[in-house]
Amino acid sequence: MNSILRNSGSNSTERLSATRHLLLIGVDGCRWEIVTENGVGRTMTRLAQDGSWSSMTMEVPTISAPGWGSILTGATHEQHGLKDNSGVGGRTWNYPDFLAQAFYEDQSTRTFAAAGWPVLVDPTGLGPIIHPRIEQQYAGLHNIVIRDGETYGYQRIDAEIADIATAKITYHEAFDVGFVYFCDIDDAGHVYGLRGEEYRDAIRRVDAHVSRLVEAVSHRAAQGEDWLIVLTTDHGHRDEGGHGGASDRERESWVIAWSPTGTLPAWPEAIEPWELTRLMLAARRT
Repeated sequence: MNSILRNSGSNSTERLSATRHLLLIGVDGCRWEIVTENGVGRTMTRLAQDGSWSSMTMEVPTISAPGWGSILTGATHEQHGLKDNSGVGGRTWNYPDFLAQAFYEDQSTRTFAAAGWPVLVDPTGLGPIIHPRIEQQYAGLHNIVIRDGETYGYQRIDAEIADIATAKITYHEAFDVGFVYFCDIDDAGHVYGLRGEEYRDAIRRVDAHVSRLVEAVSHRAAQGEDWLIVLTTDHGHRDEGGHGGASDRERESWVIAWSPTGTLPAWPEAIEPWELTRLMLAARRT
């Protein structure tokens, strides 16, 4: 048995071989046509070419909390009640995120979430959309990494999130279902707009983070584990920067599915945001 799995008991190893590992990578505010522009996002482009790519049209308002609320829980805007990033009026406690849903399906499932936007993961802030599940944290079945990109900047915090998530996959007994989130791209879009190199440089940085995660997952797959990586974004941007409205550029999103083994779920060419949770969890069972 390889060193990565040497701490796993035989029952755990048998369970992992029977159920696919899932990693969802969220890249906030990422316009796809710029990712593919002159090799700006080389890794993400390669994953789309070697895997599958589906379009996704976000509900209005095209704001992050409502968008991620639908992507991560499988609920529509009307159901989860999130209207903006304040969290006021939200009903996400009634709609468990996909990590929690995976755990409730099989209570031996180990879950992991790492994000620098507190609304997603920080129970002391405006959210969180990802349920804390304190009992599972105490049991070692749920690991949450909370950072604050709003205070310290997303370029720095995304790099830290990438370091932690890569180490988790590479050097430890990996999670069964995980979510890793990057916000540098969206931040650059707001500050600089999308016409200059700043937005493209942010895509390059996040693409490098994605590349590290893909490499770590590929190493685990080479040891006999079955993995599926899914990438998505929560909204687009106007060319001048900004989102929230109903324009095509603001509503456009996308989903990539990729596996080191090449075994992919048969997903439709167009996916609704609230369908992704169901599709991902179903893909673990096939």
